[in-house]
Amino acid sequence: MLPEPKAAGASGDSTATPVAHAGALAEAIDALRSSELVVYPTETFYGLGADPFSSSALERLFAAKGREPGKTVALIAADSASALELARVVSPVARRLADSFWPGALTIVLPARDGLPAAIVGPDGGVGVRVSAHPVARALAAGLGHPITATSANRAGEPPATTQNQARRALGGKVKVFLEGGTLGATAPSTVVAITNRSWRIIRAGAISELQLTAALSGQELE
Repeated sequence: MLPEPKAAGASGDSTATPVAHAGALAEAIDALRSSELVVYPTETFYGLGADPFSSSALERLFAAKGREPGKTVALIAADSASALELARVVSPVARRLADSFWPGALTIVLPARDGLPAAIVGPDGGVGVRVSAHPVARALAAGLGHPITATSANRAGEPPATTQNQARRALGGKVKVFLEGGTLGATAPSTVVAITNRSWRIIRAGAISELQLTAALSGQELE
């Protein structure tokens, strides 16, 4: 059963925004299963969704964005369990950050398990994943049965889309389904953190600050 989408603020505030209804979600999930592209709202910007385990879907995604094929694509998962299943090993640091900030705008780069598509594994062997705070994003991943791509719904080098219309202008007929989520109020993307055993480093500054990350990891022994 899909998670029931509820009205939610675009950036965690109290302002409710429209979310996709059940029929639109079902259409979008069918499109993902057919290796088509979907635009959907997240807690930061509109995302461009594809099935990362479909080579033809990834080809469509790179062509739509005009993105270099060798550039790694991060993912959004329905929940922490399905996100952490992508990892070969989950360190105490990674688990603490996941417990503290998921669902939310933190992408954690974990050591990728064997067999993942090359397009989602970085040159250092890591896979980036987050659990979105937006119910539509989570519902898509839940409906597909595994994480979806989380790249922003814009052409490479252009500003990320904060409205569905901006995404339509950028990507047009290359996308099968556009899901509505209102005007998203984020001013920063997700923070990206790479984890190595007990150490961590920010590789992209974003919505969650270094101070917040440090606070989440302090005060208790990480075993």
